[in-house]
Amino acid sequence: MIVIISNKVSEERINEIVQHIEKNGVQAHVSKGVDRTVVGIIGNADPKLSEQLRQLTGVEQVVKISKSYKLASRDFHPDDTIIKIKDVEIGGEQLIIMGGPCAVETAEQIDEIARLVKAAGAQVLRGGAFKPRTGPYSFQGVGVEGLVMMAEAGKKHGLLTITEVMTPEYVDVCAEYADILQVGTRNMQNFDLLRKLGTIKTPVLLKRGFSSTYDEFLNAAEYILAGGNPNVMLCERGIRTFESYTRNTLDLAAIPALQTLSHLPVISDPSHGTGRRELVEPMCKASVAAGANGLIVEMHTDPDNSMTGDGVQSLFPEQFAKLMVDLEKLAPLCGRRFDTKKEEFAV
Repeated sequence: MIVIISNKVSEERINEIVQHIEKNGVQAHVSKGVDRTVVGIIGNADPKLSEQLRQLTGVEQVVKISKSYKLASRDFHPDDTIIKIKDVEIGGEQLIIMGGPCAVETAEQIDEIARLVKAAGAQVLRGGAFKPRTGPYSFQGVGVEGLVMMAEAGKKHGLLTITEVMTPEYVDVCAEYADILQVGTRNMQNFDLLRKLGTIKTPVLLKRGFSSTYDEFLNAAEYILAGGNPNVMLCERGIRTFESYTRNTLDLAAIPALQTLSHLPVISDPSHGTGRRELVEPMCKASVAAGANGLIVEMHTDPDNSMTGDGVQSLFPEQFAKLMVDLEKLAPLCGRRFDTKKEEFAV
């Protein structure tokens, strides 16, 4: 259930309405839009509460939301959510590019990749310090040491950083070093992790589970939002289908669908979505054309010798730089702005 209040109503009156709601043993989440204020009610409300609220001064409308996710719904928050991190805005007109290796390997490696990511015009350096792998004997990441390496590289080259967090116990330490925390596909329904991420304000990139519906995906985001963290991005990274040529099937329809259902920014991951280097560039462009707010792309200076074994989906630096040039031309045609500060690119 949501309560719609005109923006002409005073802040004091809005607070009184919120207090009335919370006296009934439910939570009230306030979202202020351009023309109205929406109060989302979370919890099992007394059926009589709806009629009580309709009679309160300042309340324009009380609407029952049938969706199981409330705070992630566009019904609750009609305007697009824009997440501001330093001088970067995610969710608006600006096209955001996150680039880097699947995993941090050495200080030299991540520093050089950060230089190339910055030179190409991207805004965010990606790299995993903790890696969930299908096989127990595969490279699992270098841990906290990798967080330090990436934080230093990001600071040196003026980039935001994003890294994956796998357990509730590591949320705080990852948030200490990274600007954005990523929840991988295997952890989309790790509810203990999602609840913990709801207690911090660090932005979260939530990846869609490889067999998850849109409804399940948005309910996972709801866990974080309900915990008090409004800074959530949704990431389409491909789903498991019967096709074996690609690693996954990138669901391009998810981009406009999620933007219709939700106000949260939508990022596309063509690297994991295809698993094939030659398909990453065209699917990046297709994602932007579909309306994606940003892209997360794997790039490595030596993909064939990547420690994660995911080199087949990683772009070479020259390919990444060319993609950025193409996206700069494409973005304005798709209602996006790609105003990055490029530097001299030299491999």
